[in-house]
Amino acid sequence: MSQPFFSAADTTVTCELAVRVIVGGEPQVSLPAVFHYHCADPYAVRLSIGATSSGPVDWVFALSLLKVGLGRPVGEGNVLVSPRRSSHGPVVRVVVRSRLGSAVLDMMAGPVAEFLDRAEELVPPGTEGHHVDIDRIASLLLATGE
Repeated sequence: MSQPFFSAADTTVTCELAVRVIVGGEPQVSLPAVFHYHCADPYAVRLSIGATSSGPVDWVFALSLLKVGLGRPVGEGNVLVSPRRSSHGPVVRVVVRSRLGSAVLDMMAGPVAEFLDRAEELVPPGTEGHHVDIDRIASLLLATGE
């Protein structure tokens, strides 16, 4: 039985955007960021922010958190998402926290909504389970236990 061929374009959605970052009492800075979605991990998104000397800072969190956060505040713990208004239009605020500190990330809601629409076209709601490779996950879990 032949396997269908999927190019990276068929399995990945990305969105480049500018993020206004506020850390502690520091002045706000604008940094480049990229949202990544891959159908092999259909429940998660990765947000890569800026470029430091050691590379971008990545946060991985639930796709549903971002989707719900466009309309109302949502989240507990390390990632909180909420809609906001700015003089430039609707904004999505993502608050990320770690043991090292926290950051407030503001980004325009339009590109985020378009990113989510494209991710939903790639993996329609309710079909996420068809994209999860259970055998690969099991082998990864077993390998870490050795």
